Amino acid sequence: MKSPQEIVNLMMQEDAFSQLLGMQVDAIAEGSCTLELEVTKDFVNGFNIAHGGLSYALADSALAFASNAYGYQCVSIETSISHTRPCFTGDKLKAVCVEENRSKSLGIYTVKVTNQADKLVALFKGTVHISKNIW
Repeated sequence: MKSPQEIVNLMMQEDAFSQLLGMQVDAIAEGSCTLELEVTKDFVNGFNIAHGGLSYALADSALAFASNAYGYQCVSIETSISHTRPCFTGDKLKAVCVEENRSKSLGIYTVKVTNQADKLVALFKGTVHISKNIW
């Protein structure tokens, strides 16, 4: 079976959206992942704060990488996010995904998204379906 790093490399090769946003993988292991990105002027909304979809996308990618790192292909079946503070151009966001529970066919994960001051900007929860397909 492939290592978590090999799996993430394969996923990132095809993940045009994560690449477009400039996501960087800081750490990967079975059931956990840390990603970072910088908020640029291209990512702000009409209030001149980061679009909520940016932290959502960062958390969602962290979920995908963490859950797939075991070597079995997983897809999300339910996700939610709470935005706790605004993000601005120049902020550096970090998403840390942690596995809360994993069974034969379902995994539940939480992702904390923080800024460069280590302040929580979003809290994400995701549930994945674990397939029998191997990477």
